[in-house]
Amino acid sequence: MKRPKLVILDAFATNPGDLSWAPIEALADCTIHDRTSPSDVLARTGDADAVMLNKAVLDAHTIAHAPHLKYVGILATGWNTIDLAAAKMRGLVVTNVPGYSTDSVAQHAFALLLELTNQVALHSADARSGGWAKNPDYCYRLTPQMELAGLTLGIIGFGQIGQAVARIGQAFGMRVIAHRRDHTAPPPEGVSYVPLDRLFSESDVVSLHCPLSPDTAGLINAARLAQMKKTAFLINTSRGPLVVEQDLADALRAGRIAGAAVDVLSTEPPAATNPLLSAPRCLVTPHIAWATDAARRRLIDIAAENLRAFLAGKPVHQIPLG
Repeated sequence: MKRPKLVILDAFATNPGDLSWAPIEALADCTIHDRTSPSDVLARTGDADAVMLNKAVLDAHTIAHAPHLKYVGILATGWNTIDLAAAKMRGLVVTNVPGYSTDSVAQHAFALLLELTNQVALHSADARSGGWAKNPDYCYRLTPQMELAGLTLGIIGFGQIGQAVARIGQAFGMRVIAHRRDHTAPPPEGVSYVPLDRLFSESDVVSLHCPLSPDTAGLINAARLAQMKKTAFLINTSRGPLVVEQDLADALRAGRIAGAAVDVLSTEPPAATNPLLSAPRCLVTPHIAWATDAARRRLIDIAAENLRAFLAGKPVHQIPLG
């Protein structure tokens, strides 16, 4: 069988040069672009048999004008950058990469939480700048030090990542409650499913792990934030538009919640005026929860297996096109 022509439109985020594309290059004649501007997507896709992309947009116009295109491999879990109706009309196979970053995202959620509760970076910077050497006591605290054991962790979205976060919370001695759409499967031992109102009012930490949909967009708004304890923290490692960012910034400035930490924002990269970038008691990391070396290596390996399965006529991890 003739080797397909494959174009990777935005390779840099997945592999800035520290990993190898060899598993994919073994299957196709590859052209790899670090980044592709919207105006260049059509030209770079036009004669390809297969395309891989992460955040690049494959719209109906591009799909209609790529006559050889048969396969689209998403280098991520979400597929909101693909016009699925156009893909269905063309009979394309579209795949994604589920589960590659579960442990990494769960780990990052707790990295954010622990920074909120212990302020490790602040204390280290102060000690290194001379604060400890000048202190009359053998120790000092710039902020209250919080213990997680006994606190209630509320998880919204209880798929693979939400369940991994629950296990870590339980290991810290936290009480875990969760909200999920599908209650057909019983919760794991030690976890209780609760309505959203109860989750917001009872949780000391609310951690978001649900997909973005019309039902979840703007889920964290002024009304929901008003339901939270003033001592509670909000963590978002899921999708930026789950949060009404001005409402969260206002709540932080007014002291209606104790703090927040987000790895995602509504627009990425954000405008310099995004209200969360200047909000007090708010940690912001640049969408890195998924990006450990191990997770990115798994991503490439699974993307290669997706392509291999497609070429063998037995595609896996297909996105339903409706």
